[in-house]
Amino acid sequence: MKLSDFDYALPAERIADAPLVERDASRMLVVDRCAGTWEDAVFRELPERLRGNELIVVNNTRVIPARLFGRRAGVHAEAPGRQGRRGFLEATIEVLLVKRLGPDRWEALVRPGRKIRTGERIFFGEGLEAEVVGRGDYGLREVRLTSEGNLEEAIERVGHVPLPPYIHRTDRPSDRERYQTIFARTGTAAAAPTAGLHFTPKLVERLRERGVELAELTLEVGLGTFQPIHTEQVEEHQIHREPYEIPQATADAIARARREGRPVLAIGTTVVRALEDAALKFERAHGAVAADGSGEVLAPGRAEADIYIYPGHRFRVVDELLTNFHLPRSSLLVMVSAFAGRELLLQAYGHAIREGYRFYSYGDCMWIR
Repeated sequence: MKLSDFDYALPAERIADAPLVERDASRMLVVDRCAGTWEDAVFRELPERLRGNELIVVNNTRVIPARLFGRRAGVHAEAPGRQGRRGFLEATIEVLLVKRLGPDRWEALVRPGRKIRTGERIFFGEGLEAEVVGRGDYGLREVRLTSEGNLEEAIERVGHVPLPPYIHRTDRPSDRERYQTIFARTGTAAAAPTAGLHFTPKLVERLRERGVELAELTLEVGLGTFQPIHTEQVEEHQIHREPYEIPQATADAIARARREGRPVLAIGTTVVRALEDAALKFERAHGAVAADGSGEVLAPGRAEADIYIYPGHRFRVVDELLTNFHLPRSSLLVMVSAFAGRELLLQAYGHAIREGYRFYSYGDCMWIR
């Protein structure tokens, strides 16, 4: 498949620059895969539109202020935030923390990366600094962070909310709350699982009143989610690994839903990636899945998602998907095309563009069933 097959034209004014005042006021395009149709709705209508026996799986990862701005260290001028230490200050260096490797080590994207070599130090202020200790694939650097006090607290103070690059503004204090789902409680994600941004506590109460079951997993969103495709042939793209954890309670809930014939509704592509990766690993380890009628399709625990989902993938767990609108020529658009069908999905996108839907992270959503 050619990457150009997953392209579409989006007017700049369709990109949501900021969230709506009310999270659940987003529009929702409901896509029926079997009928090949769609209809317009509002997200807060979701509880009443569900059958009432669904298992909804959400990503409870927490976004950290992963974007750091600093200065390189050298030999002539005083470094910011470090009294008595001397260093040469140049242009601002941006460090985006992508994946935690240890207590003080991270994979990071550094800009401008070509100028930053192994062994260099970058000062961010308030005692927080990074040393580049290695180079990796995808233009990544490995950095070691140090702080005069608690490292996590220093990152929280100095860091910026990692808004996507298509949002052409600096982050605001309000983004610390709005670029975080109500489920966020663990992890160190570099981007939000944006389909979850539409939920409110009251809407979750209404879902439970309808008889819907909710379960959680954690996938720490990183390069595997937002890295662009650079190959012309979609299948040749090399996707980055992302760590995830599926609790025993969630694995049990999925097995129970399978036994009872209840649909699994994934909230976002990160949930799809974690569940389908776990199911594929389980199938490879155990052969035929759920032959004993137990409904077991995946195992709980921690793993790294290395699955790359594109058209032709056989979905083993996910029956329905709630997701935001994705960038053209992206691995997320390719994944959703695998679920909904490329032609139907792009037709639905065309309708959304004509009808003024808001796109991307702070935008509206689709429910594909």
